[in-house]
Amino acid sequence: MGPKQAVLFLIIFFISFAGVIAALVIPGWQDLLLIAVPSTIASVLLLLHRWFGRKQQDTRSWVVLDGSNVMHWKDGKPKLETVKEVLDHLSELGFTCGVMFDANAGYLVSGMYVHDAGFGRVLGLPEDRVMVVPKGTPADPTILTAARDLGARIVTNDRFRDWTGDFPEINEPGLLIRGGYRSGRLWLNVDAEQRDSDQPNEGLAATQ
Repeated sequence: MGPKQAVLFLIIFFISFAGVIAALVIPGWQDLLLIAVPSTIASVLLLLHRWFGRKQQDTRSWVVLDGSNVMHWKDGKPKLETVKEVLDHLSELGFTCGVMFDANAGYLVSGMYVHDAGFGRVLGLPEDRVMVVPKGTPADPTILTAARDLGARIVTNDRFRDWTGDFPEINEPGLLIRGGYRSGRLWLNVDAEQRDSDQPNEGLAATQ
C-alpha cells in the first residue's frame, strides 16, 4: 500500500467515523450506521494492516554489510567498487542495506580517513545507513548489535567466532550471508544453505 492509498483510507476512516457520530446524535439518521460502522471498521483494519505489514516487511528485508570484509572480496584488494556492486545486487533482490566499516577503512581505499557521509556519497546510500566505527572500537560487536536490533542478516565472510558467547544467534542458519567472486562474477549465498562449508573462491580469502 502506497502513501496515497494510506491517505485515502485515512480520509475514509474520518468520514465514516463522522457518519457514526452523526447517526448517534441526529434523530432519524440511525440507518446511516448500517454503512458507517462497517466502513469505519474496514478502514481501521486496512490502516493497521499497512502499518504492521510494512514494519514486518522492512524488518525481514534488512541486511547489514560488513564493509571492511566485503571490500576485500574481489582479488583480495580493498575496493569500494566491490562494496557498491554487492549493495546493488542486494537491492535488486529486494533488501534494504546498511554498511558498517572499521575506522581505518578510508585509509585502505583512499589513504585518508573517510566519515559516514563520505562513504555514503560514494556508495549511493544516505548517511544514516552508513557507519564508520570510532577508532579503537571493534566493528564486529557493533555490526552484530545492529543486526540484532534490526532483525537483519549480515553480509560477510567473517564467522565472528570470538563473539558467539555474547551473540549466540551467530550460529543460527541464515543469519550470515556469504559471498565472493568466481571467474570475476559476484555470487552471494543469500539462502546461507552452505554457511558452514568452505568454498574455494577469491572472496573467502577475506574470512577472518
